[in-house]
Amino acid sequence: MKIKAIITGATGMVGEGVLHECLQHPDVEQVLVINRKPGGVSHAKLREIVHNDFFDLKAIESQLTGYNACFFCLGVSSVGMDNDEYKHLTYDLTMNVAQLLATQNPAMTFCYVSGAGTDSTEQGRLAWARVKGATENALMRLFSNAYIFRPGFMKPTPGLKNVKSYYKFIAWLYPIGRALYPAGFSTLQELGLAMIKSATQGYEKRILEVKDIVALAKR
Repeated sequence: MKIKAIITGATGMVGEGVLHECLQHPDVEQVLVINRKPGGVSHAKLREIVHNDFFDLKAIESQLTGYNACFFCLGVSSVGMDNDEYKHLTYDLTMNVAQLLATQNPAMTFCYVSGAGTDSTEQGRLAWARVKGATENALMRLFSNAYIFRPGFMKPTPGLKNVKSYYKFIAWLYPIGRALYPAGFSTLQELGLAMIKSATQGYEKRILEVKDIVALAKR
């Protein structure tokens, strides 16, 4: 199966890594990135829309049809943010985009980058985990082909722009962590490959923890 994918968050580390894998993968025919600012990537498969307001997509709505996958990598940290603002920029923003895509591309595979420790019950102690859990649950109700990815520590893909400087200082940790605690460590390349393969092959679980991400990437 060949896919035509929409990617959000491609100017961030995770989205850039997923985009990198898509542009190299033979099963990905076309990629549309929706960025708030130009991403600076040029490729024959790639088209970019620069659009600042993800709460108002009317101006670009007609350009979002004909895609059978969405890799939603857009997200914010909850650090220093009050609960209402975090919910608005996580749940409300994601669902605004997802509901439009579900209307225009109902058979789409929607892949959402969540995070380890997310609370599916929506009842836990941590506010960010409840919000992420609510977002995951709503997406799985909306799309019959929704996959939730919960990465932990990810080794970035060498050579990309968004490899944070602090990773250079903790790079030594990755091989140790992967050996001692494989359930918490993967590479960004594995995440990208697993997202592509969920769209082309499917997966037996709708929520993919780190071990599932690594296993699917290897298939």
